[in-house]
Amino acid sequence: MQVLTSLLDVAKKAAVDAGENVMDIYHSGNFRRFNKSDDSPVTSADFLANEIIVKALQAASPDIPIMSEEQNNGSLTERQSWDRYWLIDPIDGTKEFIAKSGHFAVNIALVENHVPVIGVIYWPTSDILYFACKETGAFKMTQGHTSSIRVRKLENPQHDAIRIAISREQPTEWVLSRLSHQRHYETLALGSCSLKSCYVAEGKADVFMRIGETGEWDTGAAQCIVAEAGGKILAIDFQPLTYNLRESLKNPNFIVLGDQRIDWQSIVL
Repeated sequence: MQVLTSLLDVAKKAAVDAGENVMDIYHSGNFRRFNKSDDSPVTSADFLANEIIVKALQAASPDIPIMSEEQNNGSLTERQSWDRYWLIDPIDGTKEFIAKSGHFAVNIALVENHVPVIGVIYWPTSDILYFACKETGAFKMTQGHTSSIRVRKLENPQHDAIRIAISREQPTEWVLSRLSHQRHYETLALGSCSLKSCYVAEGKADVFMRIGETGEWDTGAAQCIVAEAGGKILAIDFQPLTYNLRESLKNPNFIVLGDQRIDWQSIVL
């Protein structure tokens, strides 16, 4: 556990350092935009954040491989011997960064035996750091103050209104159509995928459903934080997400669940 705690400190510092540098670019507006092969955007800020994080992680843990959204991660044949590796998304929410909405984050996870055991998510525009380490709880640090976070416990889990975190790119009606009409819902519109997961972890939302393409780096850090806060991240069919077990690093559609007393399988259609 002491080793994990030390690596958590490394990840926290790397995330904040990368976020601070990204904020300099964010405020100046001086960045270049490119399109990936799938037409999703990437910017020079993503590449800088990746460089800062990779350099910090390699310096502190040269024996631990690194998987990142912004680099070539090789084939499963090359990766399958990794029993421990870093998993990073230098900027989760690049579209939000470009749009200057403020809803983007830096994600760093440590995965051991295919399970995220460290999760760090830094929200640069709000200077908020979410973090967790296996079996030690989930935390939020803001303005130098650190507090424990937990998913929201409903007074009546089978009847109370459920708060849903929704992407601004997804119509509210479309999301609600995937949920049982037997419950009442409140909605919160947010940007970054990982920040919506953190909203579930800290009890501001109860559920977040992600329909659309994501990579394992979009959920690794969040999965550890949500789990340590008492929630779960699962594929939309309620099966576990996997890490480094397939040739493709793409996730299935997934759902982030808060209060585990709720009968989620009767709600998600």
